[in-house]
Amino acid sequence: MSNQPNCENCPVHHKSNLVRLGIDMDKVDYVVALAGNPNTGKSTVFNNLTGLRQHTGNWPGKTVGRAEGAFSYENDRYKIVDLPGTYSLLSTSTDEEVARNFILFGRPDVTVIVADATRLERNLNLVLQILEITDRAILCLNLMDEAKRNHVEIDVRALSRELGIPVIPTSARKREGMPELVAMISDVASGKYVCKPHRQRNHTPQLRHAIGTLAKKLTDQYPGLPNADWVALRLIEGDQSIVEALQNGILEDLVENTTPMAV
Repeated sequence: MSNQPNCENCPVHHKSNLVRLGIDMDKVDYVVALAGNPNTGKSTVFNNLTGLRQHTGNWPGKTVGRAEGAFSYENDRYKIVDLPGTYSLLSTSTDEEVARNFILFGRPDVTVIVADATRLERNLNLVLQILEITDRAILCLNLMDEAKRNHVEIDVRALSRELGIPVIPTSARKREGMPELVAMISDVASGKYVCKPHRQRNHTPQLRHAIGTLAKKLTDQYPGLPNADWVALRLIEGDQSIVEALQNGILEDLVENTTPMAV
């Protein structure tokens, strides 16, 4: 289920949905989401990418803080949004709901997932959940200097093959790997690098049937709903925030403009 365009330099973000989510889309070519567990150095990565070109505020209607920044690369302008640090996207907290909705409905051109290289296994849960709802992601394997100091070895190429996305090793505090990360953000945003993310496929036949049946009803009601199978699964599992989004019309508002819009 790919959202990728076949053309290069083609933004896939939903401008109107991003504006609804409180993002200033003036003078923006590509939108980058920055996700990750707490304590992975995500803020250091954000600061390295944006420098002083950033500002903070709250998400609309939420008490959750939001940091936005900008950077330019090869004549393109990037808006980067630092999502709340979370351990999952299963919406048991406001932070998780904000991060999930931004990736699912805002459809950023790239989602950079910052992971702690010294605790990679613990971080992979969020990585795999994000890969369920976006085809455009990069794993920023941060704190590589600490991993080396603790004799932790990671086969970056093998990890990239297994996940189906680029993996960039970094030590953000030393700015190591940051130029490579920026270049890869450009490649994924423009479609030069086409991700083929790993997706879990261990559902029972009965669950697959239920997901397919409900997903069809959802797409009939909301044409163009991004990743209807995932939304259907969350409804089956009783995700209260998705249930409420259906009941109060928020889901309809978010998907009423379903064609990706360039700026």
